[in-house]
Amino acid sequence: MASTWQRIQIVSQGILENGAVKITSAWQRIQIFYQWVLENGDKRTDPWLLVYSPIPVITIFLTYLVLLWVGPKLMKHREPVNLKAVLIVYNFSMVCLSAYMFYEFLVTSWLANYSLLCQPVDYSNSPLGMRMAKVCWWFFFSKVIELSDTMFFILRKKNSQLTFLHVYHHGTMIFNWWAGVKYVAGGQSFLIGVINSFVHIVMYLYYGLAALGPRVQRYLWWKRYLTSLQLLQFFILTIHTAYNLFTECDFPDSMNAVVFAYCLSLIVLFANFYYQSYLTQKAKKAKEM
Repeated sequence: MASTWQRIQIVSQGILENGAVKITSAWQRIQIFYQWVLENGDKRTDPWLLVYSPIPVITIFLTYLVLLWVGPKLMKHREPVNLKAVLIVYNFSMVCLSAYMFYEFLVTSWLANYSLLCQPVDYSNSPLGMRMAKVCWWFFFSKVIELSDTMFFILRKKNSQLTFLHVYHHGTMIFNWWAGVKYVAGGQSFLIGVINSFVHIVMYLYYGLAALGPRVQRYLWWKRYLTSLQLLQFFILTIHTAYNLFTECDFPDSMNAVVFAYCLSLIVLFANFYYQSYLTQKAKKAKEM
């Protein structure tokens, strides 16, 4: 039986006819591939919001890029919008959502006796299988919500925050987890959810406290360690994914390969951010003294 990646290659090249591939036009190949994408997902998650087709997520992403381009231009001659109340509510709401997802990932995987080394996806309609699939969907949807971070930067004229790292991370996570919910809602994916949800509890707690104003901000000395925590999660996930990629495990190698490459890219980008934000700044201050 062909692997998932082999089937993707087949449908991207043509139609299987009597065991042989019949070459088609480029447009037909796109149609065939798109049909394959629609029909070969997890039937449990297909009816859920934004899951069945990639078109809604692509539309969200393109809208995001347009707002990134247009937003700063529209705000150029305007005063920054005061979003203090909005940011307080938003950040602490994200803390609550992240805490809920962390709990669900942790408890569901524990009750289902998940293995840290190799865990296939449970595609059944069992209570625990569905519970894991649902929290995977919430995790995906949280990445859509998090695109609001960028909009807040634009409205507050914090354009220096609109770095390549920020846009790359936010823009790609919605695609990564759309594919996760569409095809592998559970299994090894749970570890990403557990770790990232915990990191986001800490991260949005930091931003929520920072939104309260200068009286609280002076106590927020631990931003540097938040970046370190983010880097640590990517190292853990890279090692974990590499183990599953190079050992026998009933989890799609194509998904592991994507996660592995993605984590490596984030390690490079976050390490550069850490160096530029903390080590370089520290060296400059030392020279000025």
